[in-house]
Amino acid sequence: MTGSALPRLLRPRALGPGDLVVIASLSGPLPTVYEPNVERTVVVLERMGFRVRRAPLLEAGRRRWWSAATPAEIAGELNGLLRDPEVRAIVASDGGQTALGYLDLIDVEAVRADPKPILGYSDISLLHLVLHARTGLVGFHADMAVPGFGGHWQSASVARRAELEKLYSRLLTGTEAIGALPTSPSWECWRPGRVEGRLIGGLINRIVLAQATPFALPLERFDGAVLFWEEMGGLASYVWSYLQVLRHSGILDRIAGMVVGVPREIGGLEPGASPTLREIVLDVLGDRDIPVLGNVDFGHAGPNLPMPVGIRVGLDAQQRTLSLLEPAVAPHATPGPVG
Repeated sequence: MTGSALPRLLRPRALGPGDLVVIASLSGPLPTVYEPNVERTVVVLERMGFRVRRAPLLEAGRRRWWSAATPAEIAGELNGLLRDPEVRAIVASDGGQTALGYLDLIDVEAVRADPKPILGYSDISLLHLVLHARTGLVGFHADMAVPGFGGHWQSASVARRAELEKLYSRLLTGTEAIGALPTSPSWECWRPGRVEGRLIGGLINRIVLAQATPFALPLERFDGAVLFWEEMGGLASYVWSYLQVLRHSGILDRIAGMVVGVPREIGGLEPGASPTLREIVLDVLGDRDIPVLGNVDFGHAGPNLPMPVGIRVGLDAQQRTLSLLEPAVAPHATPGPVG
């Protein structure tokens, strides 16, 4: 696929007051113990001014193996939401291990006809990457119901929750660039530099898996991009291996910068362990002189800063800033592809 054949950026229509947001099981099941998390998510989204509905598969205790339902059933429900003009955004209930089973069943024409935000991370990274590759859709690598809005948000300070609520509301409803994302003391400059580029990424093991499917992002999509990634579980050596795959595939030779999320529950990255995540990243990058900003608060460490896939950002690693340079949604009168 040549650069000229790449889909144009497809922004969803901006949400307005009273618009319907649906919480859906797009991968794993909802254990009964986490039902209160969904209820708390409804409260958060309603406080932002939206109407909220639960999709039928989001039923506590319902499961099929490690999933909420069969891949075909999940795809069927997702496609129904994509086709329903009343539904203006979809929030994943949780991650899991199921999205690979229905990537080929998604109604991409419905996405093109009526693009809408899909919020989630972890396994949902696959949806963002594949739909961005196939349609240009802006993916919302952002908090989900169970681990996010109804989980990490609840244990954050009042000030932090208010900051996040305002940020997410602006992301979904505003048609002006947000600018600099709120920083945290955890952010570290791992290699200095300043660049602008399209934000591409997600859970690193899902990036690698997506690139092994027929729906992979063309390598041209990584030209000049700011690659963001995070990881949960496994071993430090796995992260090194995933980065090596990105090196072998040529992705690391194409990107202009990198943003690394706070790792969670990765064996070998405990405090005082060697190598550190910074050392692993710089080892694989070698002499590629690109800015790297580390320990940014998105992904499984939560609460999540939203990382809209496909949106142009400004990265200044030395100053420890990451700025969204354009809106993630389009005005009501002009939804769809943009230049």
